[in-house]
Amino acid sequence: MQVDEHAFFHAATMHICSSLDISESVANCYEFLQNYIPLEGLHINIYEPELRSIRIIAAQGGRSKKSLTNQLVPLDKRGIEFVEYTSDHLEELDRVMVGRLPDARSIATGMQERIGFENGSYMVLHLSVQEVKLGVLVVSSSSENAFTEKHKSLLTLLHDPFAIALSNAVRFREVLRFKEMLNDENIFLRRELLHITGDEIVGRDFGLREVMTMVGQVATLDSNVLLLGETGTGKEVIAGAIHHSSTRAAGPMIKVNCGAIADSILDSELFGHEKGAFTGAVEQKRGRFERAHKGTIFLDEVAELPPAAQVRLLRVIQTRQIERVGGTKTVPVDVRIIAATHRNLPQMVRDGKFREDLWFRLNVFPIIIPPLRMRKMDIPALVEHFIQRKAKDMKLSYTPPLARGALGRLNAHDWPGNVRELENAVERELIRSRAAGPGTPLGFDDFNPGADSVKAPVQARAKSLFENLTLDEAIRAHIEQAMRKCKGKVQGEDGAAALLGLHPSTLRNRMRKLGIPFGRSSS
Repeated sequence: MQVDEHAFFHAATMHICSSLDISESVANCYEFLQNYIPLEGLHINIYEPELRSIRIIAAQGGRSKKSLTNQLVPLDKRGIEFVEYTSDHLEELDRVMVGRLPDARSIATGMQERIGFENGSYMVLHLSVQEVKLGVLVVSSSSENAFTEKHKSLLTLLHDPFAIALSNAVRFREVLRFKEMLNDENIFLRRELLHITGDEIVGRDFGLREVMTMVGQVATLDSNVLLLGETGTGKEVIAGAIHHSSTRAAGPMIKVNCGAIADSILDSELFGHEKGAFTGAVEQKRGRFERAHKGTIFLDEVAELPPAAQVRLLRVIQTRQIERVGGTKTVPVDVRIIAATHRNLPQMVRDGKFREDLWFRLNVFPIIIPPLRMRKMDIPALVEHFIQRKAKDMKLSYTPPLARGALGRLNAHDWPGNVRELENAVERELIRSRAAGPGTPLGFDDFNPGADSVKAPVQARAKSLFENLTLDEAIRAHIEQAMRKCKGKVQGEDGAAALLGLHPSTLRNRMRKLGIPFGRSSS
């Protein structure tokens, strides 16, 4: 039968490129090639030297009842030597090798059993791209001497399409492997980050018991949650607890501080933008909602959103779709929303500063986090927690003890800054203890009720001294006071520069600028 090689190549290439899945391509091409070549099996294989095996990437036909795709076929010593020899001397050999399966050149000890032919013949097409050896295409038959030179010639024509298909398949497998590794790494790093940052709920058994009960009730659902509480009460920590206890824990948790994003870029940050949407949009960008797909988005300080952004947020909640800036297509998003604010949203709704319909959408399950002054029974546990964490951050080899009466002083304070203020107080005390030397107890003397009455006259005197001065006049008065204390000496350990924490040259330049005499001119 006379074959038009150009038509054959074109039709075969269309079958090979019919699918991104190489297994489907091989299946489609198998049916086509049977019209030209008496084949009963078609396989694409690669050699994996670290496993001393051949891996079947795609397979069609043969007598095996099991799927051969992605199976490993171990090689014996002779098979390894043959594969490595042909790989090193491919330019000296025919691109298509023709022979019998059980002969001396059989490369796989178990290939006959896998294919199902005890005796038969084969053609092997070595595939390479830009001199990089990829693998082989094996055409097999149960009949001896089934293939002729004409069949060999036709198979040779299909080298490039099959080589490109195999190259793409190998690269795609690598992409999938790296994607799985990246997902595993992300899950591991999120767990490690949660452990390192110490986002555990201190007080869950006492002051926050009711809050944690509500977290347990809503965490496994997809309902929107609104966290209400003063600044520094730990709303972000509670949001993290909800996410990590939910069915979305394996997905991302994207945090957005609504008050920290300028109005001009708010849409781009939340919803993304298309390339060329505005000056500087040199590429497409995914917004926070897209990045939170299959996970949680935490909208901190949601009350700070401008009216236009409130409208767009309401639409996203209603339709579960976003539109990138400059785009025309809608993008579906599967996101759970946790919002938080320290503002009085009901009052803002009454004043017309926050949309009532958005308030109803967000206020599905409100959780009020009590301030620290209302759960002072948690202060000892919080102090211990922060001491351990901050000491580790400072790389201290010891944990300073608490001074007698320290907890009493802390309990007497009202904590307007809540847990964040307490954390800063612990860090400040640890810095002082570190400077004083190991073993110095943490006294928290700043919170001594009597300290205010002692400091008040000093503060009042300082205020009356400087309240009517300009900045330059105040700096001049401060430098002159330091010079008097140091008896006019600028440099040295007992000089004014050391006392003020300045370099002597810097102090001299400052004094010249302010007209303060020093050195010979002062006399």
